[in-house]
Formats: sequence, structure tokens, C-alpha cells
Amino acid sequence: MKKYILKSTLFTSTLLTIALVLLNNQKAFSDDDHYKERLFDFSGFRTTDVVPVDDPVYQEECGSCHMAYSPGLLPSDSWKKVMFGLENHFGDNAELDADTSKEILNYLLENAADNSQYRRSQKFARTFDNKVVDRITLTPYFIRKHDEIPKQFFTDNPKLSSFSQCSQCHQNADKGSFDEDEVTIPGIGRWDD
Repeated sequence: MKKYILKSTLFTSTLLTIALVLLNNQKAFSDDDHYKERLFDFSGFRTTDVVPVDDPVYQEECGSCHMAYSPGLLPSDSWKKVMFGLENHFGDNAELDADTSKEILNYLLENAADNSQYRRSQKFARTFDNKVVDRITLTPYFIRKHDEIPKQFFTDNPKLSSFSQCSQCHQNADKGSFDEDEVTIPGIGRWDD
């Protein structure tokens, strides 16, 4: 009987501790748009897809011309290729001063797919096999995830500028979420495979 009471007391105490921790953190989580990025499931991996962009310099410099892609969508070597090729950045000169370039490169490398604890980033990283590409749309993982979408949804769609503009279809891309349930293709509607 004493064993049962002791186990029951320990169980109740553990539950109360968990409840208190959750209550104490409730306001912090509700005030933070990126609270999900700090939550872990039982396997120890983060529950969101990729790290949301949170570097203001990267957001300003790169996000002023196109979507500021999450660093978790490419591995380190690919980000190096992008950053060391800014003089001819997909047909444009996007060169930056040395200090800004170094700061952005460090941010990208620290959060790159091969350094990430985020699930989708790890999936991106695992598909490379020493391949270095400078476009997310050329990654094996991206190609596999988008191969079932009919090409005419993009090629004949005046509401889409490019396949590479993730946020046009992925409604929460800026929060690091690329969940299939959140996809709405402009001019087509909700995508459900």
C-alpha cells in the first residue's frame, strides 16, 4: 500500500510540475510568433519544418529583392556557392560590402540544412550526396516534393512569378512551415495531393 501511495504521490507531483511550467510559459509562448520553433517532440527534433528567417540584415539585404529563404533549405556548401557568386546572382549583380557579406554568410552557415535540428532541413540535407547547387528548386528533396504538381499550374499561371517564390503557395513559409496542408496555389486554390 505504501508503495502505491508513494508512486501515486510522485506521479501527481510530476503532473503538477509540468502544469506549472506550462502555465508559467503560456504568456511567453502566446506573445511570440515563432514559439513553435522552440517546441520539441519526444524524438528531440524541432517540430517546425525549417528555421524561420530572423536575421534583420539578411532579411533586409536579400529579402528586398526576393523572398528571404530560410537558411535551412540549403546545406552549407550551397550557401557558400550562392554568397561567393553574388557578382552574377542569377543574372543580377547583388554584391555586398565585405562586412555585410560575412555577417550574412555566417548566419546562413550557422542555420544551414546540414547544421539544423529542424526535420525538413535534415531531409533537404540528406538528399545531396556531395552535390552543390545554388538553387533550392534544384535540390533533390524539392524536386521530389513538387514532382506531382502539374507543370501548367506554374507555366500557364500569370498569378505566379516563379516556382522559386515559395511564399506564393506556402502560406506560412515566413514562419518556417512548409506543411502540405497550408499550400494554396494562386489562381488554382488549395493543393491536396
